[in-house]
Amino acid sequence: MKSWRKLIFLFFFAACTNEPKNKVPDSLQKEELPAPIQQLYSNLDKHPDSVGLRIRLVNALDSLGAFQKAMTQMDSLIRKDSLNYGLWYRKALLQENIHDTTGALRSYRYAIRIYPSPDAMLAAANLLAEKKDSTALLLCKQVADFRIGREYTAHCSFISGVFYARTGKKEKAIEAFNKTIINDLNYMEAYMEKGFIYYDNKKFDEALRVFQTATTVKNTYADGYYWMAKCNETLNNKTEAVANYQKSLTLDPTLKEASSALQRLNTK
Repeated sequence: MKSWRKLIFLFFFAACTNEPKNKVPDSLQKEELPAPIQQLYSNLDKHPDSVGLRIRLVNALDSLGAFQKAMTQMDSLIRKDSLNYGLWYRKALLQENIHDTTGALRSYRYAIRIYPSPDAMLAAANLLAEKKDSTALLLCKQVADFRIGREYTAHCSFISGVFYARTGKKEKAIEAFNKTIINDLNYMEAYMEKGFIYYDNKKFDEALRVFQTATTVKNTYADGYYWMAKCNETLNNKTEAVANYQKSLTLDPTLKEASSALQRLNTK
């Protein structure tokens, strides 16, 4: 999904990369945590009623991967202010990080009851679409009816397309992804989902054209080149497949699938 769904706390992510590698972050004692987080705990001991400090601690613990510790802090905040939309929304994001979909949906529902924010509604709709729950379509329609701009219109179309794709309504899904792209040419996820439909239906030439379009729009998009390569390989175009796997790996060295594919093709 697009970046509207997640908050990225780069400062703390960078600061927390030096934690001990042999321990799960939630198992670390306070004195074993990175120095910036220890300082936050210390500051919070002095100012226990500071919401801002506690939120900063939640963000830092979340970035570290100490999700249960972060959840403890969130629950503490919510116990003191259970009608705060932002706290329920932040808790839902945290629950998504720990793959607690049921909990995240519950928290989004609480947030939406307090304040029907388009962001919370779309975040909930995204989870519901993946669960094949048609409530996703209702939420998308409500947000679309707000008419708050093409960006949100694109999100609504994309999430609707995901629902249709997951429920096997391929033509409706492609129509929705096309609407997404009309409203946001750079919506890479829409190209990919559309291409996946063609690929899964063994329409490899059509899938290849979609992935090619994605990389034309964004020529640094590693996933687009990777899936171009998969189509090339399926169509027995080894030279093109190797070139595109190499391109995807150059753009994203963490793409292990591309590395494995190159090793496989180079041994044939």
